[in-house]
This record gives sequence, structure tokens and C-alpha cells, in this order.
Amino acid sequence: MSHAWLIVGPPGSGRSNAARAFAAALQCAEGGCGECNSCRTTLSGANPDVTLVRAQGLSIGVDEVRGLARKSAMTPTGGRWQIIVIEEADRVTDQASNALLKSLEEPPPRTVWLLCAPTPDDVSVTIRSRTRELHLVTPNDDDVARLLINRDGVDQQTAKQVAHITQGHVGWARGLARSESARATRQHIITLPSRLTGVGACLQEAAKLVSIAESQVKENVAELDATERANLDASYGIGGGSRPAEIATTYARDKKRLEEEQKSRAKRLVRSELDKVFTDLTTWYRDVLTLQLGATPLPGTAPGVLPAVQIVNVDAADAITAAAQATTTAQTIRYLDAILTARAQLDHNVSPLMAMESLLLSLGSKR
Repeated sequence: MSHAWLIVGPPGSGRSNAARAFAAALQCAEGGCGECNSCRTTLSGANPDVTLVRAQGLSIGVDEVRGLARKSAMTPTGGRWQIIVIEEADRVTDQASNALLKSLEEPPPRTVWLLCAPTPDDVSVTIRSRTRELHLVTPNDDDVARLLINRDGVDQQTAKQVAHITQGHVGWARGLARSESARATRQHIITLPSRLTGVGACLQEAAKLVSIAESQVKENVAELDATERANLDASYGIGGGSRPAEIATTYARDKKRLEEEQKSRAKRLVRSELDKVFTDLTTWYRDVLTLQLGATPLPGTAPGVLPAVQIVNVDAADAITAAAQATTTAQTIRYLDAILTARAQLDHNVSPLMAMESLLLSLGSKR
């Protein structure tokens, strides 16, 4: 047993779920029965001795980490351990990493830190050196399909299709299987390359993609935003008559802070939605490159030396084949590089619309 763990794995490998299950097993007297109060409250996020942290904005700052450090020093109130789960440790700022390091260097005897990140390189070397690493792998298509069928009641054909499309990303596969609008959005994206016929079309499609992402986020967070505002109002007794000036001033300050936090969260979620666009486009051009390299024989040609490899977007096979025949491998690689550049731009706070316009203009170029 270690006082600090670093759980790493690619998107869809279940880092956060693994961390919660680990926390439940640590709190459970039976080692993770899944039925007792400790297991149920930990998995639902209601256990007072298990703190679940997810970035509400673009990063996790030093003040939040210092608060977690204070919490980690407390004796468990009812459980066996005081557990801090940071689901996106790769979003911890450099200054916050220094504050976290102090807690990891001098851990209380009954405290466990569970840090999640895509790769070990996404956290600082000093943090990494003080944790025990646990590497997860992406589940295969059959496992994802089986989970969707048994847990979510998805029909077999749909389950197999979305499992293959999402390449083992359980959350993404579940979203596609259960949401017709999500499937429609993906269809819009994988047919996008054929519509990039000029500068005007590229700019129009970029605006449309950003608008779709913003609308989706607005719909997803509307209830949470309303609940947070209602809780703030209730804590100040808003609606129950006039309040002293000092309370009104404090309420205005906290309301402004809440609005800023909600705006920051929406900004992060829009970027997450656009990252799905990048992923879909990456798989599309990956399929094009696969055909161009001969891993899957093109129609009308002799089988290549390399073994056949099934493309990801099987429902767009005709368009992908046409693109593979109409372009070169050098062009396809430039398109893939453009997607990586757009991702990096979003990470550096470039406007989503500007990043998307730049990307689609690059994808629409025939050079």
C-alpha cells in the first residue's frame, strides 16, 4: 500500500472510475463489496472521507490544492482512510503542484492521494517520483460492446458499431449509443472534409461546429447552474425580504464569483466538446492514411504486402476511399498535423472559433 497513487491511461480507459472503485475498496471492510454504505457513498460522491476533485475551469489552482492539503491532514470521520481523488491531475498548475508536493512528502498516516492523468509525463517529475504508478489500457471493442449491452440495455448491433467507432472509449461509446443527437453530430463531422470547398465554406463550418459545442454545453450545465444559483440565494435568504447592506455586498461578491466559475466551467466544457471533433477528424484522416499506405487494399487494386486493417469509420468507407485516391500521403499527414496544432492552440487559450477556422482552412487546402 502507498500513500499516493498516479493512475494513468488513455482517454476512455476509465481512470476516474478506477480511482473511485479503488477508494471504495479502501473504505470497505470487505475490500470492495459494492453493497455496503461505504462503497455506495464513495461511488456516489457522498462519502465525507472521500473528496472528489474535478477541474471546474481550465486548471486546478494553488488555493484549491491548499484546501485539499488541509483536508488531507484531517482524521477520517467515519471511514478507514481520508482519500483525496484528483480526477484531472494534469490540470494542476505549477504553483499548485508545489503545494501538493508538500502534502505528498509528509503524508498523514491515514491519508491516500489518488491522482489521475493521461500519461505520467502530464504531471511534474517531483510529483511522479512520490507516487506509485498504475497503468490502465483501453478496453477492446468486444468488452465495450458487452458492457453497453449488459449495463445500459443497448441492442447488440448498435453496441458493436459504437464500440468500434469510439475505439474503446467507454464514455464516448455510451453517449453515442444513447443519444440520437450525438450520432447526428458525429455524422456531420465525418462528412465535413467533403464540404470544405472554399474559404467561405470553411469559415461557415467552423462557426457551426463551435455553435453546436456551445449549445450542447449550455444544455448540459443549465440544471447545474440553476441549482448552484438557487443554493447561493438560499444561503443568503434571498427572496425573504430586505437584507443589511453588508450582507448585500457579500452576496453580490459571491454571486459574481459563482458566475465567473460557471463561465470558466462552460469554457472548459466547450473545449472538451471540440476535442471530440478533433478526435473524429483524426480517425477519419487516419483511415485515409491507412488506405494510402496499403494496409487495407483499395478497390480495384491487388492486395498489398501489409495485412488488411479495418478502418474506424466503416459507415464512411466510400468517402474515405475517394479521399485516399484523390490525395497523397504527404497531404494527409499535413492534415493530421493541423489537427494536432488546433488541439495545442486550444490548450494555450486560443479562441475556439479562431482555432477551428484555422484548422478547417488547413483541411480545405489542396496543397
